Amino acid sequence: MVAIVVAEKPSAARNMASALGGPKGSYKGTAYEVTNLRGHLYEFAQPHAMVDSSLADSYQKWDLGNLPWNPQDLSWKREPQKNVADVIKTLRAALGRGDEIVIATDLDPSGEGDLLFWEAVDELGFHGKQFSRMEFTDESKASIQKAFEKRRPVTSMQDEGDYRKAMYRSQWDFLSMQFTRIATAMGRQSGQDLVLRQGRLKSAMVSLVGDQQKAYEHYVRKPFFQSRFRDENDVMYTNPEEPRFDQQSQVPQQYGPSPVVLDGKADKKTAPPKLLDLAALSSMLVGKGVKANLTLSTYQKMYEDQVVSYPRTEDKTITPEQFKDLAPLVDKIAAVAGVDTALLTHRQPRSTHVKPKGAHGANRPGPKVPSSLDEVEHKYGKAGRLIYETLAKNYLAMVAEDYLYEQQKGHVEKYPDFVGIANVPKGPGWRAVFDPDAGDDSAGGDENESSKGLGQTAAPFVFEGANKRPEHPTMKWLMKQLEKRDVGTGATRTSTYSEVTSDKAKYPLLSEKGRKLTLAQAGEMSWRLLPGTRIGNLGLTEKVYADMRDIAAGTATAQERLAVVADWVREDIATMTKNAASMRAELGLKEAQVTARAEGVWQSAPGGPKKVAFKKTWSGHEFSDDEVAKLLAGEKISFSATNKTGRPCTATGALGVGVYKGRKFVGFQLEVPDKPTKWSGRTFTPTEVSALLAGQALVIDDFVSARTSKTFGCKVSWDAKTKKIVPDFGSGDEPPRSWCQVVFTDAQRKDLAAGKTIEGKGFVSAKGKTFDARISWKEEGGKKKIVPSFG
Repeated sequence: MVAIVVAEKPSAARNMASALGGPKGSYKGTAYEVTNLRGHLYEFAQPHAMVDSSLADSYQKWDLGNLPWNPQDLSWKREPQKNVADVIKTLRAALGRGDEIVIATDLDPSGEGDLLFWEAVDELGFHGKQFSRMEFTDESKASIQKAFEKRRPVTSMQDEGDYRKAMYRSQWDFLSMQFTRIATAMGRQSGQDLVLRQGRLKSAMVSLVGDQQKAYEHYVRKPFFQSRFRDENDVMYTNPEEPRFDQQSQVPQQYGPSPVVLDGKADKKTAPPKLLDLAALSSMLVGKGVKANLTLSTYQKMYEDQVVSYPRTEDKTITPEQFKDLAPLVDKIAAVAGVDTALLTHRQPRSTHVKPKGAHGANRPGPKVPSSLDEVEHKYGKAGRLIYETLAKNYLAMVAEDYLYEQQKGHVEKYPDFVGIANVPKGPGWRAVFDPDAGDDSAGGDENESSKGLGQTAAPFVFEGANKRPEHPTMKWLMKQLEKRDVGTGATRTSTYSEVTSDKAKYPLLSEKGRKLTLAQAGEMSWRLLPGTRIGNLGLTEKVYADMRDIAAGTATAQERLAVVADWVREDIATMTKNAASMRAELGLKEAQVTARAEGVWQSAPGGPKKVAFKKTWSGHEFSDDEVAKLLAGEKISFSATNKTGRPCTATGALGVGVYKGRKFVGFQLEVPDKPTKWSGRTFTPTEVSALLAGQALVIDDFVSARTSKTFGCKVSWDAKTKKIVPDFGSGDEPPRSWCQVVFTDAQRKDLAAGKTIEGKGFVSAKGKTFDARISWKEEGGKKKIVPSFG
């Protein structure tokens, strides 16, 4: 019997192979082989590929009339991700060799590890095997060995609560594409051809940033004046009951200087800040000029080289084993980061930072310690240097002492309601190692910190204060808001933030300038469409997570909880329609003309009859009901229309499949003539048609420009493949066939080509004036052209 251990990714497979004694072998009497996934190997197919062919067209089109979707229509078909064919091939072979398949993917609250394992098993068709689950707190040797020995038997995919809840979340997020289609349709109805992406996390980001930006921009300073005291050490004494006044002159001068009374002293301490997740790390680096996407890509390379830990962890602490693994490396890490090891005297695990739970542990330095920050920068660039230095100092702060200070409290002797506090530093502790607010001007500090403590005498003064201005949105601010509301994980927040702020995105939602964050054009429109919507509700994630818990516990099913999405889509269509009207008024946009559409079954559609919808107008002509019926029946129709130049013409054609901006569509397709008939205002004679069809090129001097109505001459030929007239205006080295509405004879063109100057009469200028001139064919400005001379 062989147990195939399936890890989530190559690095985890290496750790498991190391713990068990190699990539394959026997551990305590059980033969095993380690293989791995590479995250999600499969993803859901596009909606139209998941439904019956009769419904495909309506699921592919972004028309609001095709919403909401019915989840029961969807097969939830998957397809391989890009560039994973080799991983799938290796995995299939390994699973085929096993008698037991061991689930060794991550254990995380979202159940994602179970989902990516079971979707691979499902697609590869290995449900008939014996399954078990390794449950480990981390990827240390001891944890892996214990988990392998005590692996839990698993009956089936559907019996696993973690799989059920993760599958539900995945399906919910897929169905949320409908909200993107609604918002995009509202934008297009407002004349804006943008894709307005909506989703639980994207919409939350847009709502938060938009609301905060509005609060910041609409801030009105309201000053107040109040009596306070200040001593010679600059410590301030305040009375919360002291009245505030609108004008400085209104403040009564009723106080005088007074001694200060020390009420007491107390030693206080502050523990080191928590370990970083990707969102917090990236927020710090944005202020140093490193974009979130660069942090993500650089961190991934460093992780693959084991210089830093696993990036996409949800853990905020590390396990005792992980603490133990890095303990021997602390001094080496400190030397690289430029931290004095004399500060690192708290070498025992802190209960606030080290807990016996988790998988990957919080972000931290990896087992391979570089020789210097210069080495890191040489290999991974400036971003790599900042990543390692920040992670190292944050981790080392944990093994430094607490920050110690003495808190002194006192009052003004003559006016005891005025109280002051001074926090006097006594030991810098971890603050000498790591500053979490370095370079962040908005972070503020301890306003009561004082190196001297309370003074001896306090004097009254008039304090000018004001209502606090809302903070300008930044990545750091946004990540704190999302974390507070439990929307997304640190890694997911960072990757989504990178996506919505990317300079390479066609329709970015947010714009980042330095630390400041604002709504981009698409974000501005999205924000105005979101008020009152379901997808814009910041409590939506909490609802989805509650559903996940119920589904994992078996008290609800995904089908039951997904059924509500259709009602939410209907509600959001109505709400966004109302919001769109307000948006147009506020942004000065006009409602776009909605193109009338015809619907029916196209009898001669490729692949057989199918239901279609197409534009009911073409080049200024609106199809009658009879014409629509003929088009759906596969017949040709002819009608009077207007060509691109505004001239009347007769159009003949039938319903067909066209392509616009890379997308296929069903619509009226103009019939392409089998032979040349006319071009540029001139009808060809039968003799000319025969010559063109025979492949001859003709020189014709009386074509008429549709734009200027001017006569011109050129050589033309017939392209039998495209069925189009191809004009030839010369190579650029030969004189043109006409100039200023005068057509040259062959003799005149020959003289011009020979460098001669010829007399010309009856030329017509662009303004319509007739003139005579001597002309020649010369090079001017690096290009040959007709050059006139007068007199």
